[in-house]
Order: sequence, then C-alpha cells, then structure tokens
Amino acid sequence: ATTPCKDPADKLFTVHGLWPSNWNGSHPENCTNKTMNSLAIGTLTAQLEIIWPNVLNRNDHVGFWNRQWNKHGTCGVPKINDSLQYFRTVIKMYITQKQNVSEILAKANIKPEGKNRTLVDILKAIRSGTNNKAPKLKCQRKASMTELVEVSLCSDHNITQFYCPPPH
Repeated sequence: ATTPCKDPADKLFTVHGLWPSNWNGSHPENCTNKTMNSLAIGTLTAQLEIIWPNVLNRNDHVGFWNRQWNKHGTCGVPKINDSLQYFRTVIKMYITQKQNVSEILAKANIKPEGKNRTLVDILKAIRSGTNNKAPKLKCQRKASMTELVEVSLCSDHNITQFYCPPPH
C-alpha cells in the first residue's frame, strides 16, 4: 500500500495506554476493584507527564492515569499486581524495552518534519524496531492530508509483545 500518512510537524508519540489484551484482540476492562495509590506514583509523576500525558486535559494527568489503571491496569494480573507496578511497567516498556515509537521511527529517519510517508515505510520501521512485531496503525484525515495519530503495539498478560490481530 502506498497510502501516504503525513506526520505532524509538532508532535512526538506518547503512550496512549497499557491495555492487557487477549489473543483475539479484545481488551478486558475493570477486572478488579483495586484502587490507584496516588501517593505511591508521586515519584513517577515527572516521567509519566512526559511519556504518558493527558493530551485532552493537561491539568488532569492524575485523573487520567487513575481511569487508565481502573479500566485497564487492573487486568494485568498476575504480571501487574498494583498501580505502582502498572505505571513502572509503562515506563519500563517505553524506556528500556524500546517501545518509544518516536525513537523507533527516528532510527529509520522518519521524523516529525511534516513529510509524506508511505504506510510500507512506517510499518517496516516499526517492525524493525520491535523484533518484527506487526503494529496496529491509526490515521486521521485532516483537510487534504492523512496523519498518523496512533501506533498500537500489542502485548499479552505477561507483557510479552505479539502480533496485533487485524481489525475486525
């Protein structure tokens, strides 16, 4: 496919979420009633604000993270047992497990310069940076261009990456 996907010149990819998935691509939700420990994640706030900001409301990161924990993080058992471990896992995946999509794309010389990119080039770059795992891509039409707005890397309950199932 040669559908161009223009990257926005002013954006870097941030974390959208850590959603433990089933092999069929579905995402379990609200699995336990464990609450988020806001005090415990306080030491992680500076990192989380950079890699996982609330892009819709920059004044409510903690509320956003709380909703993410309740809806998705509680489904990470047995690998993730509490909110602190959930947020540490997000940071670890982003920084040490090389799931920083902006960095992966930059290594393939795909940078936010406002240039058109082919879907093939984007997929090739991401597969190269993720041990050949196929991502899910989401593009959004804006005026006369299509922008790449989301890259999903799929992982199971053990936080092991696998090929993202195709959309239904």
